[in-house]
Amino acid sequence: MAKKKEETVNMQEQFSFFNSEKNIDKTTLISVMEESFRSVLAKMFGNDDNFDVIVNPDKGDCEIYQNLEVVPDGEVENPNKQIALSEAQADDDPDCEVGEEHTRKINFEKFGRRAILNLRQTLASKILDLQKDAIYNKFKDLEGELVTGEVYQLWKREVLLMDDEKNELMLPKDQQIPSDIYRKGDTVRAVIHRVDNTNNNPKVIVSRTSEAFLRRLFELEVPEIHDGLIVIRAVARIPGVRAKIAVESYDDRIDPVGACVGVKGGRIHGIVRELRNENIDVIPYTTNESLLMQRALSPAKITSIRLDPETKHAEVFVRPEEISLAIGAKGLNIKLASQLTGYEIDVFRDTDNDVDDIYLDEFKDEIDAWVIDAIKNVGFSRAKQLLAVPREEIIEKADLEEDTVDFVYQVIRSEFEDE
Repeated sequence: MAKKKEETVNMQEQFSFFNSEKNIDKTTLISVMEESFRSVLAKMFGNDDNFDVIVNPDKGDCEIYQNLEVVPDGEVENPNKQIALSEAQADDDPDCEVGEEHTRKINFEKFGRRAILNLRQTLASKILDLQKDAIYNKFKDLEGELVTGEVYQLWKREVLLMDDEKNELMLPKDQQIPSDIYRKGDTVRAVIHRVDNTNNNPKVIVSRTSEAFLRRLFELEVPEIHDGLIVIRAVARIPGVRAKIAVESYDDRIDPVGACVGVKGGRIHGIVRELRNENIDVIPYTTNESLLMQRALSPAKITSIRLDPETKHAEVFVRPEEISLAIGAKGLNIKLASQLTGYEIDVFRDTDNDVDDIYLDEFKDEIDAWVIDAIKNVGFSRAKQLLAVPREEIIEKADLEEDTVDFVYQVIRSEFEDE
């Protein structure tokens, strides 16, 4: 009997372990323990309809009461449902009468080692299912969030990380930055990419190549982004090589690009190191698609742009010496600009760059610089190019007054008339 008692004590300690180590809330634990006890009772007695199970997870114990109908002595037909009058009176209920209900406390440990083992296995199985559900729900809600883990095991196609709560995080090869090198015990930062749950076996996949990882790093390093004063509007990256990020400030006093870069590059350098020296271009966001396209293709200087918002196709014209800058090494610049703006971009040599054409900047002694900049921002940088466009289009796109646009056209036409 002492051995059976010891089994019960160990079982209670196991309850406490599940409660403290597996992060299962008290209400759920009580429900699972009660369900486990009832499952074993149903196997032993045929059903558990006339049993009351009271669980105390704090103490790790459980009280079981069996409700029996009192019948005359010698008329007990179902001992699991009925009890003889004399037996009930002897069981601390001397005033009971036939037809009443007698409640008898059940000492579960007296059912023996097999019953206790059965209960423990049932409980462990249910707790394991609960734990899997808890892991899935927890990390499903955290998709896209930053997480830190320690390298626990390395394989050819993936790395196993462990977070502070000993949850397993899988970092596949295709979610690693190409120049990443890991050693056991290293601390690794990533974002939760997705959570698979095949056959109720949750698998948390993390990533260091996703756009979300770059966003979270900026949120971590730039307080203005974390506080919502600066918003990341678009991100494009080729992991470990180059990235472009468009940012916008809700506060006119804050320069979004300067805030992201930091004094002497102090903020962005930390992000670059984390991304294995990934080159990051930070540009100011604008709803003006032509201007955003020009900024996205920096450092190339654009002479004109034709956008088709319906097909999301852009034709970009640059001077011959700017072609290589616009496309970039291995086509990276144009590829990232396309990802950032959402447009398919084709770059063309500007064949209309006649020797007698004049860049608008040369008219700054007659036309205010801000007017010229407004016209250039919608894709027109040369005089003849501008004259070929109806004035109404410039008024609408550049958001300039009619008188201002008419003055610009007058100055430019007079220049060519003089010639």
